[in-house]
Order: sequence, then structure tokens, then C-alpha cells
Amino acid sequence: MAHQIIKNVSIVGITTCVPRNVEENTSLPLFKEGEVEKVILSTGIERRRIVDPGVTSGDLCYKAAEDLIQGLGWNNEEIDCLIFVSQTQDYILPATSCVIQGKLRLPNSCCCFDISYGCSGWVYGLSVISAMISTGIMKKGLLLVGDTTSTFKSAKDKTARPLFGDAGTATALVFDPNAEDIKFALYANGNKFDSIIVTDGGCRNPFSVSSLEETEYEDGAIRTPMHSAMNGMDVFSFGITKGPEVTKDVLEFAGKTVDDVDFFIFHQANKFMNEKIRKKLKIAEEKVPYSMKDFGNVSCATIPLTINYRFKEVAELQGKEIVATAFGVGLSWGSTSFKLNDIKYLGMSEYE
Repeated sequence: MAHQIIKNVSIVGITTCVPRNVEENTSLPLFKEGEVEKVILSTGIERRRIVDPGVTSGDLCYKAAEDLIQGLGWNNEEIDCLIFVSQTQDYILPATSCVIQGKLRLPNSCCCFDISYGCSGWVYGLSVISAMISTGIMKKGLLLVGDTTSTFKSAKDKTARPLFGDAGTATALVFDPNAEDIKFALYANGNKFDSIIVTDGGCRNPFSVSSLEETEYEDGAIRTPMHSAMNGMDVFSFGITKGPEVTKDVLEFAGKTVDDVDFFIFHQANKFMNEKIRKKLKIAEEKVPYSMKDFGNVSCATIPLTINYRFKEVAELQGKEIVATAFGVGLSWGSTSFKLNDIKYLGMSEYE
């Protein structure tokens, strides 16, 4: 089993930056009369934030990081590592983490790299950066997690466009000998890699003229090979199975029960799926905050965004036991259990 225990690391701050542009699902010209209301009822998603042309996940994460550094009163020169997690990187190369490191004026001694991950990206990214800091050689780190998934969703795909939005987040971590352990359970199944996929534009299927050819599918979606495609039934079955399983897994590994946890933060897939997961685990509604109504599914950024959206004051989270679970593209899934004993700053902003 892919279990991990991290010692000596505390999460001290979380920020989110979202685009100003709001797209209401009721305004989409994709549905017949009465259809969109059914979509909203089943998904729980009424609106989403969408980037303007030219705005990237790197831009959103940069703004979130800038806000977080300022909010914590950190000296940029003291930041030892920066990890950027996304599937909508700014460039094929160089790494977006390096671009952001330069814009933030972090020292040349700051270790930077990208991780290409989607829905479970925050959990996976947290496991990597916390492991780096736990040795005590690196003292402060930034985990930047964000996606602009709207940029590879077809505007004519009524199965996807009403679901996905854009956001960038930043999480600050520090070396802390007094910190409680962070526990992880991490899994992947590459045999299902094509359940959520953009087939063209990479090295396997380089961009060509045919990459722009539209195809209409049985479900009414119209998209090109440059757009994201999802096997909805496969992903739904995967989510309602692996979501509860990995949450139970990390609870058992951490020696905790549902009653010991103050809040469960789930990847914001859609309300129907997430409620299935909550009920399977027999978790009280008040322990499971949602953000999808106003932001939709923002891929790897859903967990930190949900924290920032639902908890405005540090005191609301101080000393709270948290379990965060995510699942999706890869296919991959993971869960983490931690206590926020030293949270100092929370913030949410709009990109200007």
C-alpha cells in the first residue's frame, strides 16, 4: 500500500485566486428548455469562474502566492522550494515553477519543479513538498496548485462545459519539530488512463490539421481531439468507489474514526457524486463543505479553494482535524489526514 507519514511539517497558510469572469450555467446556449435546470440539480453547479484569453494557471497561482507571502509576512529570500501542480502549464517548456520563481524574485537556491497532475494534484503535491521540508534542510516551501481547464473544454460540449472552472492556489508549509504527523494514502491505475484524456497536442499525437476537426458524439457533445474527453460512466463508478475506499484507508492508517475528524474536504467533482461518497462514509452534512455551486470543478485546485471559500477566518480552522480526499484523471486518487495547529493566513482574491 502507498502509505506515507510526514513528520515536522506544518501548513501555515492557504490562498486562492479566481478569475473575475463569471459564467452562469443558465446562460449557456447549449440546452433545450428545462435541460439546464436538471444539470444544475444533479451537479450542484450553478456558475463557474473562467479566465480571459491569455490568462494562465501560472498567472492565477502567482497572484495566490504573492498574496500568501504578503499575508504571512515572509521574506522571499527565505523560501527554499516551490512546486507547481497543474495539467495546464503555461508552456511546453520551461517549467512554470521556474517562471513563477522568477516573477516572485525567489532566490536562485529555491528548488523548483512542476508536477503534471489533475484532480488529485493537491494531495499528491502536498505529499512531495512536505517530504522535502520534513528533513529540516529546507525550512519554508510553497505548493502552487491550479488549472485553467476551460481552455481545453469545448464550448460546444454540454457534458463538460457546465462543470469546469478555473482557479489557482498557494499553500505555505514550514519545518516545525512540534508538528503532528501528516498521513497519506496514494494510489493510481494507469490502465484507465484514457478515461479522461486530451488525445492530441502532445508527443504521442502531435498537433496537426485533423486536431482541429470537430466531431459530434451520441451524447450531443461537439469537440476536437484538442479538447478534453471523459468517459462519464467510468469516472462516476471510479469516484464513488475509490473516494470512500481511500478515505477509509487514510483514517485507518491515521488511527482515527469519522467522529475524530472536524472536516472532510472532497474533490469537488459534482454534488451527486460527492453526496454518494459522503453517505457511504456516514459523514454528517456539516462536516463536508462544498464550493462547487459557485466555482464548479476546478480540477487540482478544488480542495484549497473549498477551504478558502468556506473558512474566512483562521480561528475557524485552528486546531481542526482535516481529511482531504481527491480522485480523477490518471486515473489517480489519494487522501491525507492532518491537523491545522499553526494556520496563520487564509485568503481569496480575484485576478485583475
